[in-house]
Amino acid sequence: MTMTSSRPPAASGRYFGANHLLQKKYPKRHHHYALWDFFQFDSDRGTYTDWNNARNLLVTEDFIIGLIEGLEEEVGPASSVVMYKIGEEWGRRDARFFQEWFPKEYGYEQGLKQMRLPYVLEAWWWPCTTQGWGNWEVDLSEQKHGFMFINIFDSVVARTLGDVGRPVCHLYAGLFAGFFSGLIQKDLSCIEIQCYAMGETYCKFLLGKQDRIDAAAFWQNEGASARDIEKRLRSGELVYATAKR
Repeated sequence: MTMTSSRPPAASGRYFGANHLLQKKYPKRHHHYALWDFFQFDSDRGTYTDWNNARNLLVTEDFIIGLIEGLEEEVGPASSVVMYKIGEEWGRRDARFFQEWFPKEYGYEQGLKQMRLPYVLEAWWWPCTTQGWGNWEVDLSEQKHGFMFINIFDSVVARTLGDVGRPVCHLYAGLFAGFFSGLIQKDLSCIEIQCYAMGETYCKFLLGKQDRIDAAAFWQNEGASARDIEKRLRSGELVYATAKR
């Protein structure tokens, strides 16, 4: 898998691999989905950049295990919060970077708000799939009620840690919270309510306003399953849960 570092505004595009050979040869090409079309390795500089000129870092599963175990040793139970915050900052930066490269890549003049959200989201996530972060599925049916669900198939974190009996994809949760907050310019939060590391077949995240997340966290602590939480939110049980808490 790879971890990305978006290009800072003051950095030289040349340094971060702006001269992607295929991009230079085919400037209007958009079907760069194959691994070696999307990525480019510069052996002279020792850099690994993608089609959008973001610098990437190749890491192994041992790196993920070492990162999580190291944080747990240093800060104990707060390690999940640290991982969430890391993901959140990454997501906010990636939202800014996405809003730079996406219109440029496809030649759009209108803002993202004028485009269909599912199309915009797929444009953002497919590079993440190429980088090894897994496939996803987004349920926008409850968007008007202040929340949505995201399913991640083959989470690199959960797959690496295995069946440990608890949600472990705090990095993903933070990433979604940060990206969507940056995209719509409103503060959103996210919580994982189902995880591959709990013996499930995929990971499920709830993204929304803080009161929805608080209610879901309360129900989860009480032993509710992801299906129970989803059913309660869809039925509008939020007020009752908040009052009970």
